[in-house]
Amino acid sequence: MNSIIIGAGSAIAQAVIQSLHANAENIITVSRKLPDQSNPVIHGFTSDYSPTSIAKVIQQIKDLNLGSIDRVYICNGVLQNDNIKVEKRIEDLDPESFMSVLHSNTLTPILWVQALLPILRQQNCTITVFSARIGSISDNNLGGWYSYRASKAALNMLLKNACVEYAKRAKGVKILAFHPGTTDTPLSKPFQKNVPKGKLFSPEFVATSLEEIIQNLEVDGQLSFKDWQSKDILW
Repeated sequence: MNSIIIGAGSAIAQAVIQSLHANAENIITVSRKLPDQSNPVIHGFTSDYSPTSIAKVIQQIKDLNLGSIDRVYICNGVLQNDNIKVEKRIEDLDPESFMSVLHSNTLTPILWVQALLPILRQQNCTITVFSARIGSISDNNLGGWYSYRASKAALNMLLKNACVEYAKRAKGVKILAFHPGTTDTPLSKPFQKNVPKGKLFSPEFVATSLEEIIQNLEVDGQLSFKDWQSKDILW
């Protein structure tokens, strides 16, 4: 099995890589920095996630001549950092921060889906893109988190668009928008005190749950939006 993990520096992505080792012929990782590893099945590439950089990585993947690509995991995303804070009220909304979140959470993943189409046309492959329940419009009863919510809702719409095209142009590809739940990672650290007991998951648990979900997905030309329990999430 050959897999591509994009945004491979995240904690969940690292757990996915570990879960794939047992059955992997080749694992292709893409991140801003090359990880320290000497595993012969892992092929690491760097990218700044600009269109030019993405195109370069796609060519590097082609040059590996690995044959089929069976799995793609797109793990890019940001919630907050030193310059970006989640908005508790509308007055907190900042245009520059909003655009930065939208670029990381929405534009970067769909650029990869765009770039991957030519090499997946004749493949049987599952593309998993990390989304979030918070991107569900019908599930939004709390408000707040304007940028993050909007970025994930927009991501889901773009994935739906892509799914319509892939169903015609790459019929063996299934696209999954995946909500991992609240995972014990640096991204969720500032918010973990509010997580109910038993609802803070390890990256390893999420990776295992995702693997089970992927194994049971049907290639149906539709976008699936599922959580870690494989339950469908309303749009």
